[in-house]
Amino acid sequence: MEEREQATLEVQNRIKTSFERQGLMGHLGARLTHIGPGRVHVLLPSRPEVTQQHGYFHAGATSAIADSAGGYAAFTLFPENSSVLTVEYKINLLAPAEGEHIEAIGTVLRSGRTLTVCQLEVFAVQGAKRLCVAAGQQTLICIHGRADQ
Repeated sequence: MEEREQATLEVQNRIKTSFERQGLMGHLGARLTHIGPGRVHVLLPSRPEVTQQHGYFHAGATSAIADSAGGYAAFTLFPENSSVLTVEYKINLLAPAEGEHIEAIGTVLRSGRTLTVCQLEVFAVQGAKRLCVAAGQQTLICIHGRADQ
């Protein structure tokens, strides 16, 4: 992986440590699969606990991992002594999400001193087949002088 696509080890550790403290991500069984400057991937394996009545991934689980992927994408660009909170997000569900897992990708579109805007995408994966099942946008706030705890 190119150096500019790879987040520093310090940033990766900060993101991983914070992610591990998220009770909801642990409860869902989500995990980080990529941490790069302004880009984070979160994977959620399929299991009955994250599905709805028709067997598709639940919209709540889909949007939760999208929110975390975007939040951590923004956090990769924030100063060391800061934390991140979602201000708002909008997600469109494009197709029923089914497969071995879903993967949310958060990508920073614009990082400002206080507000950051991210693009959110969620893909359903079954073998070699990837289908975009959700897309959205998110605004996050950088809380300066308050380390993520």
